[in-house]
Amino acid sequence: MNSFDEVFEQVKHYLLGNGIVADVAFKTWITPLIPKELDGQDAIFEVETVFQQGVIFKNYKEKIEQALEAVTGIPLNLVINVCPQKAAPAPEPQIPVSNLNELEDKNEELQKIYEVAEYDYTFDTFIVGRSNEFAYAACKAVASDAGSTYNPLFIYGPSGLGKTHLVTAIKQEISVRTPDKNVIYVTGEAFGNELIKAITQRDTSVFHDKYRNADVLIVDDIQFFSGKEQMQEEFFHTFNKLHSEGKQIVITSDKPPRDLKTLEERIRNRFEWGLIADISVPDFETRYAIIRRKAELLDLKIPDEVTEFIATRLKTNIRQLEGAVKKLKALKTLANATPTISMAQSVIRDILTDDQPIPITVEKVIAEVANVYGITPDDIRSSKRTAQISTARKVAAYVVREVTGMPLAAIGTEFGGRDHSTIVYAINNVTVALQKDENLRNLVEDIIKDIRDKNPQPIPT
Repeated sequence: MNSFDEVFEQVKHYLLGNGIVADVAFKTWITPLIPKELDGQDAIFEVETVFQQGVIFKNYKEKIEQALEAVTGIPLNLVINVCPQKAAPAPEPQIPVSNLNELEDKNEELQKIYEVAEYDYTFDTFIVGRSNEFAYAACKAVASDAGSTYNPLFIYGPSGLGKTHLVTAIKQEISVRTPDKNVIYVTGEAFGNELIKAITQRDTSVFHDKYRNADVLIVDDIQFFSGKEQMQEEFFHTFNKLHSEGKQIVITSDKPPRDLKTLEERIRNRFEWGLIADISVPDFETRYAIIRRKAELLDLKIPDEVTEFIATRLKTNIRQLEGAVKKLKALKTLANATPTISMAQSVIRDILTDDQPIPITVEKVIAEVANVYGITPDDIRSSKRTAQISTARKVAAYVVREVTGMPLAAIGTEFGGRDHSTIVYAINNVTVALQKDENLRNLVEDIIKDIRDKNPQPIPT
């Protein structure tokens, strides 16, 4: 090796090429490392902030040292020094309330900037993390071999987590690879509206020709068909024709097929012919990477501590993360200053109280259950197995599933990294107990009522 820079290039190739560090983590934490020198058995790097230093030491020290030894042939100790940029930090601006009230006006003024900087919905711009990597891989496979792989492909998960991004990326990639293919993307609502218009005009032939001659049909938000018999009938016959001809079908929903109770069983059964993939709430690293990517597109420098602050408080919706970055851009324009935590607090408050109510989080559920059972939230997440803690843990898992609808794997992650089967057992155990134990049933109902009363959700219109 001619230089430590070359050593580090080999180290990065080793980490990424062997799958030791995921792509999101690699870009977020490994790439920013600045190689300085090899000093004896010390491999010395620099980063700009203490925050970066702490995260890398906690999560990636052993992996980097493993890669260093593999590349150099000798064991080396990882040393990371903090070397912040020399410019003195700007004083935190005090933004008058009157200026904050002008935010919406400024957002409108800046809308053209945002439009230019929006994500293109492609695979390259999709941030992959543990919460979505299976769905991402399935979509990539379908885009590479439409009609032959995973047909139909059914992707489900809560709103705002990237389902539309992925299926649009499928459309984009197939259109580039095979421009002669007829690829149709439509929302469930648009499909229904087109059908209603065709029926009103007493001519459904154009409607049938459009959808039943597709090479690839992507229907986003299929749950819109729930309870609408004629739309389901049309979709059923369209599905059968396309599938019998080997044409690719991709569907998204906010729920898995089995939970779409108001869809006909014959349609739900067909969704299970192919592959079902879920997208869950992104983990911290993925949220952090999304904020950085959006800020980059808006030409906005957000300090690490502000990025961390947002990522630890907006956990359930990628659109919220993007909205926070946009509002920070507007505030920066107003204050002409680098975003600060106080600015982040104001935009998060806007998002959680104006755009939608503060979501019921796992933390709130665990805190409520812990309070009822006279233990701490840490006890519930721990490995302690006393009868009281074990019961509280099972009840908490059951209540989280009831009030948030989170995927079981995501619940396991929130409960100290427990696996899917453990959560299934806990929820089934409580479900059976509720049928036999009236006291437990009353207790659980009271917990759920108290949580919902403290965090009222909007009534659907």
